[in-house]
Amino acid sequence: MKTVIGLLIVTAVIGCAKKTPDASAANAGAPPPMATSRNSDSSGGGGAPGALPSGHPDVAAGSAAPAANPGSVGVTGAVEETLNAGAYTYLRLKTANGEVWAAVPKATVKNGASVTILNPAEMVNFESKTLNRKWERILFGTLAPDAAPAPADADSAARDQATRQMASEHSKAASGPSDVGDVKVSKAPGSDGKTVAEVFAERAALKDKNVSVHATVVKFLPGIMGKNWIHLRDGSGTHDKKDDDLTVTTMETAKPGDVVTVRGPVHLDRDFGAGYSYTVIVEDAKIQK
Repeated sequence: MKTVIGLLIVTAVIGCAKKTPDASAANAGAPPPMATSRNSDSSGGGGAPGALPSGHPDVAAGSAAPAANPGSVGVTGAVEETLNAGAYTYLRLKTANGEVWAAVPKATVKNGASVTILNPAEMVNFESKTLNRKWERILFGTLAPDAAPAPADADSAARDQATRQMASEHSKAASGPSDVGDVKVSKAPGSDGKTVAEVFAERAALKDKNVSVHATVVKFLPGIMGKNWIHLRDGSGTHDKKDDDLTVTTMETAKPGDVVTVRGPVHLDRDFGAGYSYTVIVEDAKIQK
């Protein structure tokens, strides 16, 4: 009898083992687990959103990081919707694989445009308190400067280096102008006309208000984060006080040496990540030459 009972027990154990597949085999080929965001973009215009992907320029210390997308160097799609919140622009894209939401440092992007999100990292259950919205899945990355599709065999490390190079060149632009000679330009007419130094001195009162600045273009950097970046000087202010060089973003073009009048809203304490940080900046300006 003991022998029979023993055989029954062994048979039962073997049967259970066959019904329980090995955990590693069951997970073979499955996507890596996604971390759940514990934070959001609640920091607003000048700050960095929380719970951003590891390696992101504005990654918050201690925030939950997403799993990377192995082998993914770019996601290309047509823009169907844009939302701005804090220092970021959220894009609903129509891609070859269906609808995708992505977030990039704040940029001006038109509906219908074809864009590429470089080095995307996916986050799950990400909540934007600014927009009062939650995404089950969203990609965080950077917008390709030329909005062109990324080559299938492109090297992500090389693209990262190119992005850092652009940020480095833009940072250098703030330290000194191109060789355009002595700069001395008269103040723009009208009630909203301000010198470069006045924009800095009156920045608290000018916040979110339009100003007109008549000045010389001393640096022009095109196609960074979906817009053109201009540095203006008019001879007012000093390098020591850091109130002699005004950064302007625009969709229009100019070249060093041009004397222009720009008009746009003054924004304060803007941090776009990747080295793009400004105490005062005029954004989305119109240019008159």
